[in-house]
Amino acid sequence: AVAMLENVRFHKEETSKDSAERDVMAKELASYGDIFVNDAFGTAHRDQASTASISKFMNVPSVGGFLMEKEVKYIQPMVENPPKPQVAIIGGAKVSSKIAVLESLLKNASALVIGGGMAYTFLKAQGCKVGKSLVEDDFIDTAKKLLSDAEAKGVKIVLPVDHVGAEEFSPDAKPVAVDGKDIPDNLMAMDVGPKTIELYKEVLSTAKSIVWNGPVGVFEFDAFAKGTETVARLVAEATGRGAMTVVGGGDSVAAVNKFHLADKMSHVSTGGGASLEFLEGKTLPGIAVLATK
Repeated sequence: AVAMLENVRFHKEETSKDSAERDVMAKELASYGDIFVNDAFGTAHRDQASTASISKFMNVPSVGGFLMEKEVKYIQPMVENPPKPQVAIIGGAKVSSKIAVLESLLKNASALVIGGGMAYTFLKAQGCKVGKSLVEDDFIDTAKKLLSDAEAKGVKIVLPVDHVGAEEFSPDAKPVAVDGKDIPDNLMAMDVGPKTIELYKEVLSTAKSIVWNGPVGVFEFDAFAKGTETVARLVAEATGRGAMTVVGGGDSVAAVNKFHLADKMSHVSTGGGASLEFLEGKTLPGIAVLATK
């Protein structure tokens, strides 16, 4: 018999911080079947009744489904023992949401490509002018520490050396080429420039494994999509050469889909927050409770 249940998040016990409350719901869920198979990687980072607590009330070991197996198969090696040289491309808006990933990948990567809005906090930390670009001033010291840690480990940091700017954040904004690291006061960086793209080509050409999380520009606006599209194509080409490539995070996945390259990657993760936390080296509650043999 097959029964499809209503969305479990309609019940406050599902997400309760009180483990006893979660257990009440988990025990009831467990009573509906003999085996628990979790194939929802996208919620594996959540310690909830239907993702983790339920396993305590099953008579046989809980297991992962085929998707869960694939996610672990591709993402875990990227953190623990990737084919080397490994290049990590980390982009997106904010350093604050990606610093743990950068620190985690610093252990094995030969190069870290830092792009997107978060790159401008790093450039400001290096003394560059960033104009009206997004900057997290509270994280400048954090950026400086990561740069010095990378230097001590011999890890190459690739930051933008030129940009495509605009006077306003708009799909209709006029792109302005900025040939150099410093950005004029009236502009905000929206994408990387051609010299930076050449650096990407150089660093990715010898990679045996690539993990990509976060775009390097405002790819949603066609005028500022070239950098991210080029990254997607370079990662696809690396896959074709035999490199192991993993794309994680909602925006990166949206980018490879926009440019019709998802099927050219080794693995495109289905979990945004889950893949991010996995790449940070965290133990995911929804995976920790599953039998691995």
